[in-house]
Amino acid sequence: MKEPLILKVASAEYVKDYILRLTFNNGEVRDVDFVPLMQKGICKKLQDMDYFRSYTLDPFTIDWHNEIGFAPESLYSRGTAIV
Repeated sequence: MKEPLILKVASAEYVKDYILRLTFNNGEVRDVDFVPLMQKGICKKLQDMDYFRSYTLDPFTIDWHNEIGFAPESLYSRGTAIV
């Protein structure tokens, strides 16, 4: 029996504005617009462009200074597929 794939962000690249192009470990590439995610709480920090562009990758997803991270499944579902 094949084990289910645990979705991970394999790479991330800044596109423009508040959009990142994420490549997932299932081979799909999606553009994610973070504007809707940065309206409340600690996520407001993402409105600062320098902070937004300072993302890194952890073993599963993108991360901002160990303060802000999103589940890969959430990013995948919010993303627009790049063909």
